[in-house]
Amino acid sequence: MASTYSSDLKLELMATGENAGTWGTKTNTNLELVQQAIAGVQSISLSSGSTTTLVMSNASISTARNMVIKFATITLSGATTVTIPDSIEKFYIFDCTLITNPTNLTIKTVSGTGFSPNDSKIFAAYADGTNLNEISLDTLGGNIGTTQIADDAVTNAKVADDAIQTAQLADNAVQTVNISNANISTAKIADNAVTADKLQRKFTISTSSPSGGSDGDIWFKYS
Repeated sequence: MASTYSSDLKLELMATGENAGTWGTKTNTNLELVQQAIAGVQSISLSSGSTTTLVMSNASISTARNMVIKFATITLSGATTVTIPDSIEKFYIFDCTLITNPTNLTIKTVSGTGFSPNDSKIFAAYADGTNLNEISLDTLGGNIGTTQIADDAVTNAKVADDAIQTAQLADNAVQTVNISNANISTAKIADNAVTADKLQRKFTISTSSPSGGSDGDIWFKYS
């Protein structure tokens, strides 16, 4: 019985009693292919406006078997495609950091769909046997907690208009230094909020004679 090959990584599956004297060599080849699949980095040169086909060959080193596909420096001026074989299931990392105009690139399976990088960055994706699916932050579960945010990482540009409300302000958080000059208008002062104690100069109407007070206070005595 002849060897067969695994569906995803195309490793040689040897039949009982086959390959006498070469079994060790073929096993070592299989181990090298597994290493390529989990740790291999392949540099790929693209041609703008053309299709580059990554292949997965039986029992031999192949471009589509590598874990990391790193694209060489290029400016893509037109629609460019990279394809991986149909009918394989595999995880990939695509390094697009050296590509200018990466939105002109589509990475997909031969017959199925894929994705276009939206920036010159590194992307993760998995082939499910039919399509190539990008793994983006929008599709990942979990939460970002305080420990995941670096000090000074959240800038004004990251805060949406009207996003900070009363509930987000700690008690006594807004102090004099946080209020710009001439920014408190009449509309911001509640009725009866400003008492005599809050005025720098007092205005007093009393039957008593003036006493105490400060320079500039006004005192009206009536009888």
